[in-house]
Amino acid sequence: MKILITPKSFKNYIEKTYPLLESLGYDIIENKSGRTLTEDEIIEVARENVYGMIVGIDILSERVLKNCRDLKAISKYGVGLDNIDLETAANLNIKVKNAAGSNSTSVAELALALMFEAARRVSVLSGNVKNGRWDRVMGMELTGKTLGVIGGGQIGKEVAKRAKGLCMDVVIYDPYFKDFNYLREHNITLCQSLHETLASSDIVSLHLSLTRETRHLICSETLGIMKPSAILINTSRGELVDEGSLYTALKEKIISFAAQDVFSVEPPPPDEKLLTLDNFLLTPHAGAYTSEAVERMALDSTNNLIEMLRSSI
Repeated sequence: MKILITPKSFKNYIEKTYPLLESLGYDIIENKSGRTLTEDEIIEVARENVYGMIVGIDILSERVLKNCRDLKAISKYGVGLDNIDLETAANLNIKVKNAAGSNSTSVAELALALMFEAARRVSVLSGNVKNGRWDRVMGMELTGKTLGVIGGGQIGKEVAKRAKGLCMDVVIYDPYFKDFNYLREHNITLCQSLHETLASSDIVSLHLSLTRETRHLICSETLGIMKPSAILINTSRGELVDEGSLYTALKEKIISFAAQDVFSVEPPPPDEKLLTLDNFLLTPHAGAYTSEAVERMALDSTNNLIEMLRSSI
């Protein structure tokens, strides 16, 4: 029986993970391409005798899943499952599990780093000095500002409590949020509407799964609710934001700045208009890319796959 492992960074932890799989008799197929596999490439290697997969952001569509005839379990190397057709997986009795909580700290810390960058423009200041210019850029203090966290899952909660440590006022908008002990412990307010959260926040940070309901949640209408001085942070999924509307909002100063670690197409095309703006910052989906988070994801996704296969075969 074979296991397909697609994430590029997984190889950094093969000494801890491969023995676990090999001791149970699994042969391992590695992704040696140095990039995300295409749907056709996955089908080619996993059409037969591949019983389990550990995947990153590779697309496992209905077509892929139906062509992987022996597949029993998919373990996500990370948290978001929007790249996997969960409905088809359920219909085919393929188990799916993510590495919940494995990257929460790292993503939360990057979200805070993007907030600091947006508020103080550290990279611009450093670039000025390196280019021989002793030029300053007017910044903004985070202390006393209101952070609106959209989505109160594990990452959103980690961001919120860290922001409280920076003396920020924090509100969370999440219609499904039930952890009232957390709110009391950290003196955080639960907002009752998206409109109220957007209108009252100096910084809005997105921490949502990508669904039909959340796709393009940030659009011309919702951007228009935000303060002209507002900063938008997105470390979740690029498709949460209508990028055309964001370009217009930044160009016309409807909001002041946006910093993202994600994009609808990764990497974005060279002619992407947002990349021409001084008030837009994009990092290469690096939120979970710390040695600690990658190790947790590797071990958790391996153990999750073993657990699912034991109960499926």
